[in-house]
Amino acid sequence: MASETMIEGKERYKSGVIPYKKMGYWEPDYQIKETDILAMFRMTPQAGVDADECAAAVAGESSTATWTVVWTDRLTACEMYRAKAYRVDPVPNTGPGTKTEQQYFAYIAYDIDLFEGGSIANLTASIIGNVFGMKAVKALRLEDMRIPVAYLKTFQGPATGVVVERERMDKFGRPLLGATTKPKLGLSGRNYGRVVYEALKGGLDFMKDDENINSQPFMHWRDRFLYCMDAVNKASAATGEVKGHYMNVTAGTVEEMIARAEFAKSLGSIIVMIDLVIGYSAIQSMAIWARKNDMILHLHRAGNSTYSRQKNHGMSFRVICKWMRMAGVDHIHAGTVVGKLEGDPMMIRGYYDTLLDTHTPVNLEKGLFFEQGWASMNKVMPVASGGIHAGQMHQLLTYLGDDVVLQFGGGTIGHPQGIQAGAIANRTALEVMIMARIEGRDIWNEGPQILMDAAKWCAPLKAGLDTWKDITFNYESTDSPDYVPTATTSV
Repeated sequence: MASETMIEGKERYKSGVIPYKKMGYWEPDYQIKETDILAMFRMTPQAGVDADECAAAVAGESSTATWTVVWTDRLTACEMYRAKAYRVDPVPNTGPGTKTEQQYFAYIAYDIDLFEGGSIANLTASIIGNVFGMKAVKALRLEDMRIPVAYLKTFQGPATGVVVERERMDKFGRPLLGATTKPKLGLSGRNYGRVVYEALKGGLDFMKDDENINSQPFMHWRDRFLYCMDAVNKASAATGEVKGHYMNVTAGTVEEMIARAEFAKSLGSIIVMIDLVIGYSAIQSMAIWARKNDMILHLHRAGNSTYSRQKNHGMSFRVICKWMRMAGVDHIHAGTVVGKLEGDPMMIRGYYDTLLDTHTPVNLEKGLFFEQGWASMNKVMPVASGGIHAGQMHQLLTYLGDDVVLQFGGGTIGHPQGIQAGAIANRTALEVMIMARIEGRDIWNEGPQILMDAAKWCAPLKAGLDTWKDITFNYESTDSPDYVPTATTSV
């Protein structure tokens, strides 16, 4: 049903400028269709701009509108193609009486025919295209989206998925362990490979390149791949376990990335890595290659905090998680809670649920504003990295669960007894904590004592705990839930 605010008939198409609400982009009585793509934005209107008009402007500029009336709308099925802002709610704890100016949650519905199937680039060109630069909007943040099954099915999804990855790695019932080679820049190929070998030999499942190691003067990519695969093969032979190293194939063109990935495959690698900054279409191209070639595809979220960290403008990382699951990656860095990088516990849990659920229910505490069915799409393995160490193992297991890669870069390579000792400390901490959980112990409260008891017979673990026992990163998160549970008194 059209909104009562919309101008009808000839008046609608007279030359000139009319409010977006009266152009048909505000429809509070709109009946949402199962095939609609839904988006929820956090808006901060400019002074004097009505919240409903602001929402209508966002809907219009992210679909079919321009700044003035155009009669060519009548050559299209314009009523269907117009996005509809159908709900605006004040954001809790903003506005008068708070330290934050008034913000609003705006809900907008888009007809599925507005988007090309299987294209993250086309989806984002509308949803986050010009609209973030509109002068009438002081700040705008994309908080969440609902992707209908009809559109979801046009995407490949993760190339491998969590289940098949565990089968290939022969690792079950626990998180996978990894580390990033440090220093991430400056090592020769030979020394880089030595670091990889020591860490894998000590008990880690994976080692990885960091986001900015590609092919620099100090180490050509081909040399790194050769030395790293030599390290992987020797560590696998020494331990009897399947090992891997994320070969960063990020390069200036997709053609070059595929060439590097092909070389990694020819050496026997089971996994390759790309960076988020290569762009959505390149990510999808690499995901298609990975599925065709039975390779795990790791995505480093390099660059995401430039637009996902601030609460009032940009977009939430949970949206990136949805898009990257659709695009087809198998791994994505999704936060640690206790590490050095940004991460509120409930927000991080919402990211993990988005990556791992078969069906994600609404949960406002986790920032999940829409119910999302995943239509049997493969799951993405979250990766936790950045400032974590063995002394936090009980916290990591409690917050993040088992389906995660725990990456201890500095917490392995910075160990006072050496790299292999650092890996032993992490593997031991994980295994004793898993055993304690199986035994029914309260690892959250007993965790520190469990680790201390294990350190009595594991010297590397003791050295690691002594080195990092007082290291914490307890800063207030810049992206925290807007909704928190409130206890009520029983009567």
